[in-house]
Amino acid sequence: MNYIETSAMLTAWKKTDELAFLSEVSSVPLQQCLRHLQSAFTAFFEKRARYPRFKSRKKSRASAEYTKSAFTWRDGQLTLAKMREPLNIVWSRPLPEGAEPSTVTVSRDAAARWFVSILVETSTTHHTPSRNAVGVDAGTTSLVTLSTGEKVTNPRHERRDRARLTKAQRELARKAKGSNNRAKACRKVARVHARITDRRRDHLHKLTTRLVRENQTVVIEDLAVRNVVKNHTLARAISDAGWREFRAMLEYKARWYGREVIVVDRWFPSSKLCSACGTLVEKMPLHVRTWTCDCGTTHDRDVNAAKNILAAGLAVAACGAGVRPQRESSRTGRPAVKQEPSAARPKGIPRL
Repeated sequence: MNYIETSAMLTAWKKTDELAFLSEVSSVPLQQCLRHLQSAFTAFFEKRARYPRFKSRKKSRASAEYTKSAFTWRDGQLTLAKMREPLNIVWSRPLPEGAEPSTVTVSRDAAARWFVSILVETSTTHHTPSRNAVGVDAGTTSLVTLSTGEKVTNPRHERRDRARLTKAQRELARKAKGSNNRAKACRKVARVHARITDRRRDHLHKLTTRLVRENQTVVIEDLAVRNVVKNHTLARAISDAGWREFRAMLEYKARWYGREVIVVDRWFPSSKLCSACGTLVEKMPLHVRTWTCDCGTTHDRDVNAAKNILAAGLAVAACGAGVRPQRESSRTGRPAVKQEPSAARPKGIPRL
């Protein structure tokens, strides 16, 4: 069934006594749901996605999408279809000057907070190019360590509110299922989670914006977060750090600012490689935070890793090849050939 057929069914539903409430709201959000449904099935039949699933009314973020014909934007005030007065909105930031909204999405999260997201078309202004480049090593003790030697403290937002979250979850467990008190306890738990998420996202936004503004090239490590969180000892700390969200913010802000984000292979031995002479140490346990190379250089584990990540990223930019560690061939027992040619290695970059 396509959108035209489901839209005709929607019209018939509104005429029945059981579903007459559908006429109390604007028809545009309902039609947008049908369009989204058709897009989901199209992606499924083209084998680009899984079979569409129902959204949970309790756990999912409830939302309604209004196109241009279903809202009025006048003098900075937003009025939705079938509403007499404009919405009372606390704006997070003003819209770009002269911008006209094309789509408005109204949503409510699990903490019963309402949000309005407005889509506008605007030009992208690239900032002045910079000559700076920085390597970034993600961690849990320090959220990130830069190749300049700077360490950004990990705020540990979840750990700070862990006692409050535990108390709210215990109160929820005592409530009878289906009762009003349980619904209130669910909102309390959701508000604690929302507080943690908001503070984490705010910190990551400020950090990524600073990195992208100050540097033309940002080099990061390709971390398989899904695999790393299988370590139950570190899973909670890694999830609290928000590595995946940190990388996503870096990448889309780099496109906005005209910057470049280079991702180094996850198997690159950044922590075990001496950034001064290029010596590769066989083992480097997690509890070792400082170590001294045979050349006499004493390294901070995280700062050394950030320097090696930067050097590897610059090598990728210069040679156009991937960065992989040296591995022994299973047939010959000898080190495999490096992917980047040694003759093209820029001066000052350690051998990988």
